[in-house]
Amino acid sequence: MTIVLIGIVFGLVLCGVALRAEARFRSEDRLPMQWWLDGEVTWSVPRWMALTFIPALSILTLGSVGVLLASTGPRPGQEGMVIPSFIALGMVFLAAQFFHLWMVAKTVRRNGG
Repeated sequence: MTIVLIGIVFGLVLCGVALRAEARFRSEDRLPMQWWLDGEVTWSVPRWMALTFIPALSILTLGSVGVLLASTGPRPGQEGMVIPSFIALGMVFLAAQFFHLWMVAKTVRRNGG
């Protein structure tokens, strides 16, 4: 039950961050998804797709890991590592989303948007 609650909380937080970014980037039709090392945009997608990609991927991944944990238990001696590992996975998705939005904001600012 704790894993489900943690997964729901991370899903809601990631969706909230995406909704806030939607308001921030409302004037942009497309948002970048990948950059070269020099900062040049490699490819971009429609705004809705760019903002929902990480939350959707995280919900699918956290849900899959939750189902896996429900169907198979941890190895003996690793019971105390399940919840911290699940939280760390959620934090990685949150960090990836913040990094992506930071890069998008930097690109939009540079292009005069």
